[in-house]
Amino acid sequence: MSVTDVHAHVLLPGMHAEVERRAPELVAEAADLERRRNGVASLQASGAMVGARIPQLTDVSVRLAAMDARGVDRQWVSVSPNHFYPWAPEGLAVWVASETNRLVAEHVAQAPDRLTGLGVVPLQHPDRIVEYLDDAVLGRGLAGVEISSFAGDVELSDPRLEPFWARAAELKAVVFLHPFGCSLDERLDRFYLSNTVGQPVENAVALSHLIFAGVLDRHPELRLVAAHGGGYLPTAIGRSDRAWHVRPEAHGCAHAPSTYLRRLWFDTVVHDAGALRALVEIAGASQVVLGSDFPFDMGLDDPAAFVRDAGLDADVVAAILGGNADALLEAKVHA
Repeated sequence: MSVTDVHAHVLLPGMHAEVERRAPELVAEAADLERRRNGVASLQASGAMVGARIPQLTDVSVRLAAMDARGVDRQWVSVSPNHFYPWAPEGLAVWVASETNRLVAEHVAQAPDRLTGLGVVPLQHPDRIVEYLDDAVLGRGLAGVEISSFAGDVELSDPRLEPFWARAAELKAVVFLHPFGCSLDERLDRFYLSNTVGQPVENAVALSHLIFAGVLDRHPELRLVAAHGGGYLPTAIGRSDRAWHVRPEAHGCAHAPSTYLRRLWFDTVVHDAGALRALVEIAGASQVVLGSDFPFDMGLDDPAAFVRDAGLDADVVAAILGGNADALLEAKVHA
Protein backbone atom coordinates (compact mmCIF):
# COMPACT_ATOMS: atom_id res chain seq x y z
CA MET A 1 0.00 0.00 0.00
CA SER A 2 1.49 3.31 -1.12
CA VAL A 3 1.55 6.08 1.49
CA THR A 4 1.60 9.72 0.32
CA ASP A 5 1.82 12.73 2.64
CA VAL A 6 0.46 15.80 0.81
CA HIS A 7 1.30 18.30 3.56
CA ALA A 8 5.04 18.62 4.18
CA HIS A 9 7.20 21.72 4.19
CA VAL A 10 10.57 23.01 3.06
CA LEU A 11 12.40 26.07 4.35
CA LEU A 12 14.42 28.36 2.05
CA PRO A 13 16.76 30.33 4.35
CA GLY A 14 18.91 31.71 1.53
CA MET A 15 15.91 33.17 -0.25
CA HIS A 16 14.61 34.68 2.98
CA ALA A 17 17.97 36.33 3.60
CA GLU A 18 17.76 37.92 0.14
CA VAL A 19 14.23 39.17 0.86
CA GLU A 20 15.55 40.75 4.06
CA ARG A 21 18.36 42.39 2.10
CA ARG A 22 16.02 43.76 -0.57
CA ALA A 23 13.24 45.01 1.71
CA PRO A 24 14.50 45.42 5.28
CA GLU A 25 11.82 47.91 6.32
CA LEU A 26 8.98 45.77 5.00
CA VAL A 27 10.42 42.68 6.67
CA ALA A 28 10.58 44.58 9.96
CA GLU A 29 6.95 45.69 9.59
CA ALA A 30 5.90 42.09 8.86
CA ALA A 31 7.80 40.87 11.91
CA ASP A 32 6.00 43.44 14.06
CA LEU A 33 2.64 42.19 12.74
CA GLU A 34 3.64 38.62 13.62
CA ARG A 35 4.51 39.73 17.16
CA ARG A 36 1.10 41.33 17.52
CA ARG A 37 -0.70 38.34 16.06
CA ASN A 38 1.15 35.60 17.91
CA GLY A 39 2.53 37.14 21.09
CA VAL A 40 6.14 37.01 22.20
CA ALA A 41 5.84 33.70 24.08
CA SER A 42 4.55 31.84 21.01
CA LEU A 43 7.15 33.38 18.72
CA GLN A 44 9.93 32.33 21.08
CA ALA A 45 8.61 28.79 21.32
CA SER A 46 8.14 28.57 17.56
CA GLY A 47 11.62 29.91 16.92
CA ALA A 48 13.19 27.22 19.09
CA MET A 49 11.01 24.53 17.53
CA VAL A 50 11.82 25.50 13.94
CA GLY A 51 15.50 25.91 14.75
CA ALA A 52 15.68 22.34 16.01
CA ARG A 53 14.07 21.11 12.77
CA ILE A 54 16.19 22.96 10.22
CA PRO A 55 17.82 19.74 8.91
CA GLN A 56 14.42 18.15 8.26
CA LEU A 57 13.29 21.32 6.50
CA THR A 58 16.32 21.74 4.25
CA ASP A 59 18.28 18.48 3.84
CA VAL A 60 16.75 15.90 1.49
CA SER A 61 18.65 13.01 3.05
CA VAL A 62 17.29 13.89 6.50
CA ARG A 63 13.80 14.27 5.01
CA LEU A 64 13.95 10.83 3.39
CA ALA A 65 15.16 9.21 6.60
CA ALA A 66 12.25 10.76 8.48
CA MET A 67 9.84 9.55 5.80
CA ASP A 68 11.24 6.03 6.10
CA ALA A 69 10.78 6.12 9.88
CA ARG A 70 7.14 7.14 9.41
CA GLY A 71 6.43 4.66 6.63
CA VAL A 72 5.80 7.43 4.09
CA ASP A 73 6.62 6.61 0.47
CA ARG A 74 6.05 10.05 -1.06
CA GLN A 75 5.75 13.63 0.16
CA TRP A 76 4.24 16.62 -1.55
CA VAL A 77 6.64 19.39 -0.55
CA SER A 78 5.53 23.01 -0.22
CA VAL A 79 7.27 25.97 1.36
CA SER A 80 6.72 26.96 4.96
CA PRO A 81 4.00 29.62 4.70
CA ASN A 82 6.29 32.29 6.15
CA HIS A 83 7.66 32.39 2.58
CA PHE A 84 4.40 33.78 1.15
CA TYR A 85 5.42 37.42 1.84
CA PRO A 86 1.87 38.73 1.15
CA TRP A 87 3.04 42.29 1.79
CA ALA A 88 5.68 42.26 -0.96
CA PRO A 89 5.38 44.83 -3.78
CA GLU A 90 5.06 43.46 -7.28
CA GLY A 91 8.72 43.37 -8.24
CA LEU A 92 9.78 41.52 -5.10
CA ALA A 93 6.70 39.28 -5.12
CA VAL A 94 7.30 37.95 -8.62
CA TRP A 95 10.98 37.39 -7.87
CA VAL A 96 9.98 35.41 -4.76
CA ALA A 97 7.54 33.30 -6.79
CA SER A 98 10.12 32.55 -9.46
CA GLU A 99 12.87 31.79 -6.96
CA THR A 100 10.60 29.66 -4.78
CA ASN A 101 9.48 27.60 -7.76
CA ARG A 102 13.09 27.08 -8.80
CA LEU A 103 14.30 26.10 -5.35
CA VAL A 104 11.39 23.74 -4.64
CA ALA A 105 11.96 22.07 -8.01
CA GLU A 106 15.66 21.64 -7.19
CA HIS A 107 14.81 20.19 -3.77
CA VAL A 108 12.40 17.55 -5.04
CA ALA A 109 14.63 16.73 -8.02
CA GLN A 110 17.10 15.18 -5.55
CA ALA A 111 14.60 12.35 -4.97
CA PRO A 112 12.05 12.50 -7.80
CA ASP A 113 10.71 9.03 -7.08
CA ARG A 114 9.72 10.11 -3.57
CA LEU A 115 9.13 13.88 -3.63
CA THR A 116 6.58 16.01 -5.48
CA GLY A 117 6.84 19.79 -5.41
CA LEU A 118 4.30 22.60 -5.12
CA GLY A 119 5.26 26.15 -6.05
CA VAL A 120 3.76 29.54 -5.19
CA VAL A 121 2.15 32.49 -6.95
CA PRO A 122 2.09 36.21 -5.99
CA LEU A 123 -1.50 36.09 -4.69
CA GLN A 124 -1.55 39.81 -3.78
CA HIS A 125 -0.88 40.71 -7.44
CA PRO A 126 -3.68 39.00 -9.39
CA ASP A 127 -2.46 40.20 -12.79
CA ARG A 128 0.75 38.18 -12.37
CA ILE A 129 -0.65 34.96 -10.89
CA VAL A 130 -1.30 32.98 -14.07
CA GLU A 131 2.22 33.72 -15.25
CA TYR A 132 3.72 32.12 -12.15
CA LEU A 133 1.27 29.24 -12.07
CA ASP A 134 2.57 28.42 -15.55
CA ASP A 135 6.11 28.92 -14.30
CA ALA A 136 5.54 26.38 -11.52
CA VAL A 137 3.66 23.74 -13.51
CA LEU A 138 4.95 24.10 -17.05
CA GLY A 139 8.31 25.73 -16.41
CA ARG A 140 9.43 23.77 -13.33
CA GLY A 141 7.38 20.58 -13.60
CA LEU A 142 5.71 21.06 -10.22
CA ALA A 143 2.32 19.49 -9.45
CA GLY A 144 0.69 22.79 -8.61
CA VAL A 145 0.94 25.67 -6.16
CA GLU A 146 0.35 26.49 -2.52
CA ILE A 147 -1.70 29.57 -1.68
CA SER A 148 -2.75 31.36 1.50
CA SER A 149 -6.31 32.13 2.60
CA PHE A 150 -5.97 35.78 1.54
CA ALA A 151 -3.28 38.32 0.70
CA GLY A 152 -3.79 41.99 1.42
CA ASP A 153 -7.12 42.98 -0.15
CA VAL A 154 -7.31 39.81 -2.25
CA GLU A 155 -9.83 37.28 -0.98
CA LEU A 156 -10.28 33.98 -2.80
CA SER A 157 -13.67 35.23 -4.05
CA ASP A 158 -12.00 38.20 -5.77
CA PRO A 159 -13.11 38.42 -9.43
CA ARG A 160 -9.52 39.24 -10.37
CA LEU A 161 -8.61 35.62 -9.56
CA GLU A 162 -10.93 34.16 -12.21
CA PRO A 163 -8.13 33.69 -14.77
CA PHE A 164 -6.10 31.84 -12.13
CA TRP A 165 -8.89 29.42 -11.25
CA ALA A 166 -9.57 28.81 -14.94
CA ARG A 167 -5.93 28.14 -15.70
CA ALA A 168 -5.48 25.89 -12.67
CA ALA A 169 -8.50 23.86 -13.75
CA GLU A 170 -7.24 23.69 -17.33
CA LEU A 171 -3.81 22.44 -16.21
CA LYS A 172 -5.41 20.09 -13.64
CA ALA A 173 -2.91 21.59 -11.21
CA VAL A 174 -3.18 20.99 -7.49
CA VAL A 175 -3.98 24.14 -5.51
CA PHE A 176 -3.02 23.59 -1.86
CA LEU A 177 -4.77 26.02 0.49
CA HIS A 178 -2.61 26.66 3.55
CA PRO A 179 -3.25 29.84 5.57
CA PHE A 180 -0.53 32.03 7.01
CA GLY A 181 -1.61 34.35 9.77
CA CYS A 182 -5.14 35.21 10.89
CA SER A 183 -6.85 38.55 10.47
CA LEU A 184 -8.20 38.33 14.04
CA ASP A 185 -4.73 39.60 15.02
CA GLU A 186 -4.29 40.52 18.72
CA ARG A 187 -7.37 38.63 19.86
CA LEU A 188 -5.31 35.45 19.34
CA ASP A 189 -2.00 36.66 20.79
CA ARG A 190 -1.86 34.26 23.76
CA PHE A 191 -2.18 30.55 24.49
CA TYR A 192 -1.06 29.81 20.89
CA LEU A 193 -4.58 30.70 19.74
CA SER A 194 -2.99 32.22 16.62
CA ASN A 195 -2.51 28.65 15.42
CA THR A 196 -5.03 26.49 17.27
CA VAL A 197 -7.94 28.82 16.47
CA GLY A 198 -6.49 31.04 13.74
CA GLN A 199 -5.64 28.35 11.19
CA PRO A 200 -9.07 26.62 11.31
CA VAL A 201 -10.78 30.01 11.08
CA GLU A 202 -8.77 31.04 8.03
CA ASN A 203 -9.44 27.73 6.27
CA ALA A 204 -13.17 28.09 6.91
CA VAL A 205 -13.28 31.71 5.74
CA ALA A 206 -11.27 31.05 2.58
CA LEU A 207 -13.32 28.01 1.58
CA SER A 208 -16.54 29.92 2.25
CA HIS A 209 -15.40 32.69 -0.10
CA LEU A 210 -14.80 30.08 -2.81
CA ILE A 211 -18.14 28.35 -2.29
CA PHE A 212 -20.47 31.31 -1.85
CA ALA A 213 -18.90 33.27 -4.74
CA GLY A 214 -19.64 30.41 -7.14
CA VAL A 215 -15.99 29.75 -7.98
CA LEU A 216 -16.57 25.98 -7.85
CA ASP A 217 -19.64 26.34 -10.10
CA ARG A 218 -17.60 28.12 -12.74
CA HIS A 219 -14.56 25.85 -12.39
CA PRO A 220 -15.81 22.36 -11.50
CA GLU A 221 -12.51 20.75 -12.52
CA LEU A 222 -10.56 22.70 -9.92
CA ARG A 223 -8.39 20.48 -7.71
CA LEU A 224 -8.16 22.31 -4.41
CA VAL A 225 -6.75 20.60 -1.32
CA ALA A 226 -7.44 22.29 2.03
CA ALA A 227 -4.92 21.92 4.85
CA HIS A 228 -5.97 21.14 8.42
CA GLY A 229 -9.07 19.27 7.32
CA GLY A 230 -10.65 22.46 6.01
CA GLY A 231 -10.71 23.99 9.49
CA TYR A 232 -14.08 24.59 11.08
CA LEU A 233 -16.12 24.54 7.88
CA PRO A 234 -16.92 20.84 7.29
CA THR A 235 -18.42 20.22 10.73
CA ALA A 236 -20.29 23.55 10.76
CA ILE A 237 -21.49 23.45 7.15
CA GLY A 238 -25.15 23.22 8.20
CA ARG A 239 -25.07 26.88 9.20
CA SER A 240 -23.84 27.77 5.71
CA ASP A 241 -26.64 25.72 4.17
CA ARG A 242 -29.18 27.55 6.33
CA ALA A 243 -27.85 30.93 5.20
CA TRP A 244 -28.01 29.81 1.55
CA HIS A 245 -31.66 28.88 1.98
CA VAL A 246 -32.84 32.00 3.83
CA ARG A 247 -30.48 34.88 2.97
CA PRO A 248 -30.48 36.38 -0.54
CA GLU A 249 -26.94 37.74 -0.21
CA ALA A 250 -25.71 34.19 0.54
CA HIS A 251 -27.14 32.75 -2.66
CA GLY A 252 -24.20 33.31 -4.99
CA CYS A 253 -23.61 29.59 -5.51
CA ALA A 254 -25.94 27.32 -7.47
CA HIS A 255 -26.35 24.64 -4.81
CA ALA A 256 -26.34 24.31 -1.02
CA PRO A 257 -22.80 24.90 0.32
CA SER A 258 -22.53 21.40 1.78
CA THR A 259 -22.64 19.88 -1.70
CA TYR A 260 -19.37 21.58 -2.64
CA LEU A 261 -17.39 19.77 0.06
CA ARG A 262 -17.46 16.74 -2.23
CA ARG A 263 -15.69 18.78 -4.91
CA LEU A 264 -12.80 19.66 -2.58
CA TRP A 265 -10.06 17.60 -0.95
CA PHE A 266 -9.07 17.80 2.72
CA ASP A 267 -5.96 16.61 4.53
CA THR A 268 -6.01 14.56 7.72
CA VAL A 269 -4.35 17.09 10.04
CA VAL A 270 -7.37 17.20 12.39
CA HIS A 271 -5.76 15.55 15.46
CA ASP A 272 -8.85 13.59 16.47
CA ALA A 273 -10.12 10.25 15.18
CA GLY A 274 -13.74 11.31 15.55
CA ALA A 275 -13.09 14.44 13.51
CA LEU A 276 -11.45 12.35 10.79
CA ARG A 277 -14.40 9.97 10.64
CA ALA A 278 -16.77 12.94 10.44
CA LEU A 279 -14.70 14.47 7.63
CA VAL A 280 -14.90 11.22 5.67
CA GLU A 281 -18.67 11.08 6.16
CA ILE A 282 -19.21 14.72 5.21
CA ALA A 283 -16.84 15.08 2.26
CA GLY A 284 -16.63 11.48 1.08
CA ALA A 285 -13.85 8.91 1.34
CA SER A 286 -12.48 9.94 -2.07
CA GLN A 287 -11.92 13.54 -0.89
CA VAL A 288 -9.62 12.96 2.10
CA VAL A 289 -5.84 12.74 1.68
CA LEU A 290 -3.06 12.02 4.15
CA GLY A 291 -1.27 15.04 5.60
CA SER A 292 1.20 15.53 8.43
CA ASP A 293 2.39 19.19 8.43
CA PHE A 294 5.92 17.74 8.50
CA PRO A 295 8.05 18.53 10.42
CA PHE A 296 6.32 21.10 12.62
CA ASP A 297 5.15 20.39 16.16
CA MET A 298 1.47 20.98 15.33
CA GLY A 299 1.56 18.17 12.80
CA LEU A 300 0.91 14.46 13.09
CA ASP A 301 3.89 12.52 14.42
CA ASP A 302 2.76 9.27 12.76
CA PRO A 303 0.23 10.27 10.09
CA ALA A 304 -0.33 6.80 8.65
CA ALA A 305 -0.96 5.26 12.07
CA PHE A 306 -3.43 8.06 12.84
CA VAL A 307 -5.50 7.04 9.82
CA ARG A 308 -5.13 3.30 10.40
CA ASP A 309 -6.27 3.63 14.01
CA ALA A 310 -9.32 5.84 13.31
CA GLY A 311 -11.80 3.00 12.92
CA LEU A 312 -12.33 3.37 9.16
CA ASP A 313 -12.97 0.59 6.67
CA ALA A 314 -9.88 -0.90 5.04
CA ASP A 315 -10.72 0.41 1.57
CA VAL A 316 -11.20 3.91 2.96
CA VAL A 317 -7.86 3.71 4.77
CA ALA A 318 -6.11 2.66 1.55
CA ALA A 319 -7.69 5.54 -0.36
CA ILE A 320 -6.69 8.11 2.26
CA LEU A 321 -3.15 6.79 2.70
CA GLY A 322 -2.30 7.08 -0.97
CA GLY A 323 -4.97 6.24 -3.51
CA ASN A 324 -6.68 9.63 -3.50
CA ALA A 325 -3.44 11.58 -3.78
CA ASP A 326 -2.24 9.31 -6.59
CA ALA A 327 -5.48 9.96 -8.47
CA LEU A 328 -4.96 13.72 -8.15
CA LEU A 329 -1.44 13.46 -9.57
CA GLU A 330 -2.52 11.14 -12.38
CA ALA A 331 -5.07 13.72 -13.46
CA LYS A 332 -2.31 16.34 -13.56
CA VAL A 333 0.10 14.07 -15.47
CA HIS A 334 -2.49 13.24 -18.12
CA ALA A 335 -3.77 16.78 -18.54
